[in-house]
Amino acid sequence: MRVVAGVRVVRHSDRRRNARRRRVLWTGGELLVTAGLVLLLLVVHQVWWTNREARRGAEHTVAALEREWGRGSGSGSGTTAVPDGDSPGGSATAPVVAPGIPAASGTPSPAPRRPYAPAAPPRRSQAYAVLTIPRLRLRVPVAEGVSRAEVLNKGYVGHYRDTQQPGRAGNFALAGHRNTHGEPFRRLPLLRRGDAVEVETRSATYTYDVDQVLPRTSAGDSGVLRPVPRSLVRPRYGYDDPGYYLTLTTCTPEFTSRYRLVVWAKLVSVRLR
Repeated sequence: MRVVAGVRVVRHSDRRRNARRRRVLWTGGELLVTAGLVLLLLVVHQVWWTNREARRGAEHTVAALEREWGRGSGSGSGTTAVPDGDSPGGSATAPVVAPGIPAASGTPSPAPRRPYAPAAPPRRSQAYAVLTIPRLRLRVPVAEGVSRAEVLNKGYVGHYRDTQQPGRAGNFALAGHRNTHGEPFRRLPLLRRGDAVEVETRSATYTYDVDQVLPRTSAGDSGVLRPVPRSLVRPRYGYDDPGYYLTLTTCTPEFTSRYRLVVWAKLVSVRLR
């Protein structure tokens, strides 16, 4: 554009250049808006839809386990419960009870008369127990293994396969999502010493009391899963003596997987079904 004798003269080339600039800006704006909408949909899918579907599926699994236990059947679909603790003579009706740990009646549990024979382990990814944490208003299935696709992303809590089963001497260790896919352990940091945690199986309900909370450790801290758990990163957290332990683990801080939060509880009572 130029000015001739006070009159503005606009060249065609200037008009074309301005038109191209507007088209580029308009196209860029449309792409940014589209990308923002796609990201928003992904966030909605991850934060809302996966939670909704996982929670609904987990609730159905809990209901299926309860129906199965109500019938007293030991066979059926993939959600069938299996014998949980050690049982006298291989029987599936009497889980192991630590001598000195009170039963539901408040009386000390008797010492076993016969050696305990290990029960058959649950199948990989099989839901076989229910974890209840009253303070968190949480009731969620426990499945064998910590596979994301087959266990954790279904809204279940997963059992570390190299750790003990509920009610047995040693460390019964579980993992669960902190965010998305049902996020069963979202509020795990709210647990305090003395809070009750129940693990219900076909043959018994095991009650553990929270004893220690390790706010943060590395994702590779394998010491928290040992039979006598103790952090290798922060060794002042953990135990020295054998016992009946429950370990709950999840990611921290929220929406990251860089560190692990660990809660330890001790077995205090067993109620037979």
